[in-house]
Amino acid sequence: MSTNREAGQQRGTRPDTPAGSGPSLTGRGRWPSTRARLLWAGFTEVDRAYGLLTDPALAPLLPAVSPAPDADTEELPALDPARVRLVDELGRTADPDLALLALVRLAEACTVIGGPKTAIEPTAEPEYVHSDAVADGVGAPARTLARLLRLDTVAEPTDTGDPDAEADLDPDEQELVGHRGRLLAVLGASQALGDFLISHPEHLDALAPAHAWDAPGQPKAAIGLHDAVAAVLVDAPTPLPEAFTGRAISALRVAYRDRLLAVVADDLTAESPLAHLPTVGGRMSDLADAALETALTIARAVVGPAAADVAMAIIAMGKTGARELNYISDVDVVYVVGPAHRDGVERAADSDAAADEENILRVGAQIATEIARITSASGAEPPLWPLDTALRPEGKDGALVRTLDSHLAYYQRWASSWEFQALLKARACAGDRQLGAAYEAGVAPLVWSASQRENFVDDARAMRRRVESESAQPGPDDRRIKLGPGGLRDVEFTVQLLQLVHGRADARLRVRGTLDGLQQLSAGGYVGRADAAELADCYRMLRLLEHRAQLLRMRRTHDLPAADADLRRIGRGIDRRRLKDADAVRKLFHRVRRRVRALHEEIYYRPLLSAAASLTTEELSLTPAAARERLAAFGYLDPDGALHHIQALTEGVSRRAAIQRQLLPVIIGWIGQGPDPDHGLLSFRRLSESIGGSHWYLAMLRDSPVAARRLCQVLSGARWTTDRLAERPESIAWLDDDAELAARPPGAICSETERVLRRRSFTATDPAGIEQQAAEAIRAVMGVRTRELIRAALADSLDGVDPARTARILGDATDAVLGAALTVATGLVIAQRDGPAAVAAGPDAEGAWPGAAARHALIAMGRLGGREITYTSDADVLFVHEPRPGADPDVAAAEAEAVAKWVTRLLAQARPHPLEVDTGLRPEGRQGPVSRSLDSYAEYYQRWGAVWERQALLRARPCAGDRDLGARFEALIDPLRWSPDGLDDAGLREIRRLKARMEAERLPRGADPSRHVKLGPGGLSDVEWSAQVLQLTRAAQVPGLRTTSTLEALSAATRAGLLGVDEAGKLTAAWVLASRVRAATVLGTGREGASRVEVLPTEPREIRLVGRLLGLPAGSERDLEDIYRRTARHARRVVEHVVFGDAVPARPAPPTTAAGTRLAGRRGKNGQARMGDTGGAAGSGRSVRPRPPRRPRGAGPYPWS
Repeated sequence: MSTNREAGQQRGTRPDTPAGSGPSLTGRGRWPSTRARLLWAGFTEVDRAYGLLTDPALAPLLPAVSPAPDADTEELPALDPARVRLVDELGRTADPDLALLALVRLAEACTVIGGPKTAIEPTAEPEYVHSDAVADGVGAPARTLARLLRLDTVAEPTDTGDPDAEADLDPDEQELVGHRGRLLAVLGASQALGDFLISHPEHLDALAPAHAWDAPGQPKAAIGLHDAVAAVLVDAPTPLPEAFTGRAISALRVAYRDRLLAVVADDLTAESPLAHLPTVGGRMSDLADAALETALTIARAVVGPAAADVAMAIIAMGKTGARELNYISDVDVVYVVGPAHRDGVERAADSDAAADEENILRVGAQIATEIARITSASGAEPPLWPLDTALRPEGKDGALVRTLDSHLAYYQRWASSWEFQALLKARACAGDRQLGAAYEAGVAPLVWSASQRENFVDDARAMRRRVESESAQPGPDDRRIKLGPGGLRDVEFTVQLLQLVHGRADARLRVRGTLDGLQQLSAGGYVGRADAAELADCYRMLRLLEHRAQLLRMRRTHDLPAADADLRRIGRGIDRRRLKDADAVRKLFHRVRRRVRALHEEIYYRPLLSAAASLTTEELSLTPAAARERLAAFGYLDPDGALHHIQALTEGVSRRAAIQRQLLPVIIGWIGQGPDPDHGLLSFRRLSESIGGSHWYLAMLRDSPVAARRLCQVLSGARWTTDRLAERPESIAWLDDDAELAARPPGAICSETERVLRRRSFTATDPAGIEQQAAEAIRAVMGVRTRELIRAALADSLDGVDPARTARILGDATDAVLGAALTVATGLVIAQRDGPAAVAAGPDAEGAWPGAAARHALIAMGRLGGREITYTSDADVLFVHEPRPGADPDVAAAEAEAVAKWVTRLLAQARPHPLEVDTGLRPEGRQGPVSRSLDSYAEYYQRWGAVWERQALLRARPCAGDRDLGARFEALIDPLRWSPDGLDDAGLREIRRLKARMEAERLPRGADPSRHVKLGPGGLSDVEWSAQVLQLTRAAQVPGLRTTSTLEALSAATRAGLLGVDEAGKLTAAWVLASRVRAATVLGTGREGASRVEVLPTEPREIRLVGRLLGLPAGSERDLEDIYRRTARHARRVVEHVVFGDAVPARPAPPTTAAGTRLAGRRGKNGQARMGDTGGAAGSGRSVRPRPPRRPRGAGPYPWS
């Protein structure tokens, strides 16, 4: 085989190119060799093919050719035009080698009696014989075949190989061409059907276009099969003797295959095999119905007169019931029996009803047994297919036949959930129509209420997983079309589960076929249009592969063949261009299975299905009475108002309303599980009306395994988060992706704000225009921060409030926004000072403006500096600047002052979520300059720095602006906050005095200290002061204490032995709980004012909201106050020990004369003064007062001053 291909390739041919796409021997181009033509046509065994073309069996049908070449000659003689055309037509088949071999065998089956074989004239009528003598006219098959092979009179095929492109043919010739094409297509795809034609050549006419399945005048299959058997049974005695029975069975099987030829020929010559696939399944099911009806007729004749008293209905199940039958597959049936009807009146019951039923069951079992023998047992003709009755009640252990009442009683009392899934396909296909219709009507209510059974969906999924596990085939070579992951079963189970869950409320879904079910699920909005279309296409392709795999030998298989030759045959039969080799078929198969598996897992395991299955039909249908009752049961305070929201969302016939109708029965339950369902449902309506028209919103809620439930949790339990979602509805998409709820990588937000600014520039030529552009740039940047607020809020609302995660998300966003604001404000000040042209080029890559007189940096303080920021936190900062080389210090100071004020103003004006920049912790408080030079800070802290300012600097860290300047500021303050001398007696007394004063004066009037999470005993302030006292006293000796984080400081103190493990645990627990309470109060109640979120809630609804966000179960939310009080009380004992007790030893106070010279003599970068220097001017006259007045004791800019 390889030698033949190589020979063709050496002669410049393309053996893999589809047949008919090259030049014809008698056309414009000429083939270089016969071997090349055969390779081009798709033959793989060229020498054998040439031998068959010249076989004596074809001699009477085709003109003679030159003798075959000698053995030593590589080249083959040229073919005559008739054989060339035959090769061209064989090249259009799935397997030219198989088709040619079958054609030769078929010719051999039509031989002339006596004498040498001579050419057969189609119009002559010599005597012919074949392996089975033709009963009604010897020689007809040979004449038919000779007529089909009249290739010399047919017009030349076109270069495209299109069989429909034959030119100038009259109707008879068109019929001839079609008949020949159908014959060769069947011979090239099915060895089994080729064998049937060789055994029964009289059935060649079954492949004529006039005998196609739906050809005009063609009788229905049921009539054809009945007539074939009736001809045998005419005048036959009853009970039917075995001889007659055998002849009747053979007649049935031959007639069946006669119509099967038409089905296969229509399929193989269809313009689009994929589009034609549902037609094949329907016709095969009709053919099976006809076979079962005819088999029932034979069986009754075999059983005899007793059969007349029994009415029997045959119920098709599985693919037969769904009218999706394969070419060869088990035909699943269930038998129902009852008393026969005569003259429209039910047969009178005998005196002994039980005996009568027993007789009906006995005779019915005999009939059913005979049906199985007729269709499936060995005989003179091969059996049709296996007849499977395992889906009957109790399976193989149950009775073969049952009465209707027995069937219904079993399904009502004993059936498992999977049996109702099987009944979804049940269809009366043969026998007593009235009894069959009664069966369908009896089981239908049971099928469509089955999903209400307890754990129905979970049981169905568990069974699916069990079947997959038991049938698993490890390894990459899983060729299962039906049972493998991503196979047919995945599609069928997905569709059936959705039908069973939603079909009880939507009658449109009550269809049997998989593709019909998918279509209805898509039309009803239960599956997205794109997903349904893709799933349908994949299903068709898998079924097509399954059909073609079975077609070769007509054997039951659900696996893709392993042999390359078989795969090549399948691929060529589907698409000779795209699937011309085995690898292409394998790649297609695996690609389809991967996509099916992904869609199956996405749809089949939706949580919406389990929730919907748990509802009653009335609840699922959203009838007003059931909805109102259910709303009240779930705790909706205004059921009528909630029902109004539901009606507003579901009215109409739009797809949007259809999806809402399937979502809302579940949504109202999930929202009802939250602490505030009325507000939750109202918010869902508002969101849906706002963005419900977006293609992704409702589809995501329907399809996502988590999004709908998460949205309900947010809407009914977090008002602040809900309001933020309403501002940016696109953020709802994050609910479907856990990664979107996590903090961004370090530096990602800063990089994003820099990109935002790079897309904007100062192009205005007037001051007002410059200010407007600056405000627009800040709004764009603040949009990034708003998005991060939503990210943090969603994460806290869904996963429980996590102060560390929230602080990281909001801290990164705030740092980035401050940096962007500093850049914009600097450019604005320069433009106002030097004109718009000075900033036209924009900042450099580092964000610095070429025309700036100073470098600027922002130092984060307070909770921002400690990376402990929360939703209502201001941005406590210090502004620091340094004149650029050669710049006038006064100009630099003026620029820095203006920049600081513009940063504060721009961020305060940003809407809807302004950022308040607080500079109250700067030296001299609100009376001092907003921005100071590095030298000015050094001199101030050296001369005037108080203990509370050292304490405030514990949290200082550079957060924006010039990095080098920020690092030098940090180096400047380190000797003060991490002083090697620690905290002396006077300093410790001052700390204690300030703490006592804060507790006495800063609590709101009338507030209960024990309920205040910030200033109350054991609250945030207590824990933070404890950590800070330890830092001030021991940070020089314990490097781990040199941190801006409260929790990290407590951890370091524990490792150093300054705190016991139990003490640190109590402080940490109190700080975390207080932080969580404050954040949960914001998220739950929607309040933002600091004074309103720092006190434990008292109103019942707010208690429920905050308690649930903190993880307390429903009904236990009031335990929050007890939990907080207990935790704070334990922490307060530790605070009193650390801050007011003797846990922190203080050193004696040094002489006052040394106070100003402790850190003297240290120089900063470029010889500039660092904190501790005692001489020289510091920065600018505006920045330092030589002799500031002595402040009153305890005065200062700290928040409690």
